[in-house]
Amino acid sequence: MDFRRLPDEERKLYLKLNEAYRLRFAPVGIADIRLQILQIADLEEFLGGKDPFADVTTFPFWVKLWDAAIILAYLLRQLPNKPGQTLLELGAGLGVPGLAAQAAGFTVTLSDYEQIILDFQRVSAAASGLSQARSIMLDWLNPPDLGQFSVLAGAEILFREEFFQPLLTVFGRYLAPGGQIFLAHDARRRSLPKFLALAEKDYSISVNQQKIKRNGEEIAIIVNRLTPRGAANVQ
Repeated sequence: MDFRRLPDEERKLYLKLNEAYRLRFAPVGIADIRLQILQIADLEEFLGGKDPFADVTTFPFWVKLWDAAIILAYLLRQLPNKPGQTLLELGAGLGVPGLAAQAAGFTVTLSDYEQIILDFQRVSAAASGLSQARSIMLDWLNPPDLGQFSVLAGAEILFREEFFQPLLTVFGRYLAPGGQIFLAHDARRRSLPKFLALAEKDYSISVNQQKIKRNGEEIAIIVNRLTPRGAANVQ
C-alpha cells in the first residue's frame, strides 16, 4: 500500500504517525475480504520484550494483531447481514474485526481509549477502502451516548479485573434489544473465566474453541457469544 494514495486527511495522519514510528501496511485476508492494516514496523523493538501474559498493566495491547482478532473477524464476516445492522467494536486496537464487518455490510463504529489508536484505525480504514467506518474515543468508566448496536464485539479486551463491571455496564448501555455480543480471547487469558462468572448472571453464554498453529505451537482461541437472558436472539 502506497500511503500517497490515501485521501488527504488520512495521508496527513499517516505522515504525523510516521514522524513517531516506523510504519508498515500489513495485508490481512479475512475470507474474501482484503484489508490493509497500518502497524508499527518492528514490534519486537517497540515492545522491548514485554510479555502480555506477565504484566497486563504495562503491555500496549493495541499495537499487536492478535490471533483472537483474526478469529473474531472471520466470525463477524459470516454473520447474517440484515439491512440496518450496526456493530460496535470495543477495545478495537488495530480494528481488524470491525473493518471486516464493515466490508461485510455492517455499519461499524471502532472504539478505543487513546487518540493515537483511533489515528491508526482511520488510516487502515481508508487504506482498505472503508472510510465510512467511524472511530470514536470510548472510556468504559464514563461511556458517552452512542445509541445502541445490533452487535458488540471485542478481542483480547478482558485483562484487568477492575474494568469487568464497567464493561458489563457498557454492554447494558449499548446492546440493542435482540442484540448479541461476541468476545474472543486466547485460552491462556486467566481473567476470562472470572469475567464470564460475572456476566452469566445477566447473559446466556455459549462457548466455541478454535485451535490454530503459530510458529509450530498450537494455540486455542475461545469465542464466547453472550445474549441477554430472556431476550430474543438475532439470527
